[in-house]
Amino acid sequence: MRHMIDGFQIFPGEHCGSVAMRGLLAHYSGLELPEDVVFGLGAGVDCMVMPMPGLGPVAFGRTSTMELDLAAALGVAYEEATEADNDRAWQQVRSEVLAGRPTMLSGDIFYLDYREYKVHFPGHRFILLGFDDEAAEVYIADRVRDEPETCSLAALMESRNPSEGLSTQNLWGRFGDGTVEHDLVEASRLALERCTNRMLGEDQPKATSPLDRPDTTSGLAGIHRLAAEIPGWAEAEGGRALASFNASAIEKFGNGGGNFRRLYAGFLDWAHRQDPDRVPREAASLATEAADGWTALAGLLWKASDGEDPWAEASALATVIAERETALFERLAEGQARTV
Repeated sequence: MRHMIDGFQIFPGEHCGSVAMRGLLAHYSGLELPEDVVFGLGAGVDCMVMPMPGLGPVAFGRTSTMELDLAAALGVAYEEATEADNDRAWQQVRSEVLAGRPTMLSGDIFYLDYREYKVHFPGHRFILLGFDDEAAEVYIADRVRDEPETCSLAALMESRNPSEGLSTQNLWGRFGDGTVEHDLVEASRLALERCTNRMLGEDQPKATSPLDRPDTTSGLAGIHRLAAEIPGWAEAEGGRALASFNASAIEKFGNGGGNFRRLYAGFLDWAHRQDPDRVPREAASLATEAADGWTALAGLLWKASDGEDPWAEASALATVIAERETALFERLAEGQARTV
């Protein structure tokens, strides 16, 4: 059997999760939003520092719950689930496509043969649009091109639950009827409250993804942890590799601090125009300053991975970034207090 969902609009963009949810919201809810607004309504900004097996602490610039938080802010029925059995996991999402339902998937981008990625990166988000049983192929909406990608079924299954390294355990997401319960001002306020409280450490994130670990540090505390740990990488075995991976995680993978803060700056500019009492005018520029800091930090870590010695400078810059983001989220907290 071959089946393909027609009429799904693919929006290329900066980040896999916000691109995927942008397309799914347009399809299921008729809600057409820019990518930066989707990311901001998902309260996506974070600094999650978690140990990677065989490597060490790695900083990721977004939450593991952005997609679920976006749905909660908008009041949209959307749920995610994992499945240990690979064959059953495939039948679940295959059935969704047969029912004409584009379906969110998660996996390690390294195994997706249409991307030719060079490093492991679990938690990549993409959308299943179709399959061909005889050819053993699947058709995927990803963030790079505005047309479906072709991937072997074997590569997809390995990506979704790889035999080595970190796995999202066949994680997939399903929309309900697409009804949007909250207007955009209410959704924006809910998202800002969630993101602000989490970054300031007043709302501890709940583990929802198989990638979530109890030894992860999030929010501003995560940035301070990164600043404290960087100097030790200079003498650590594998320190240069750790610097290289973090530089890529911060900037290159689309999971980057600079990339995500720029998306968030776009959201804050939009949110200020929607709700100026809640979002101060300067919030977007503060987020942009933080983004520039993350981009510069990635550059220093790249230099460290090449054998240069910017370790102390990188640590100091991470502390400056923490101060910039503290200023941003304290200002957002003030707006929150004014509009309660």
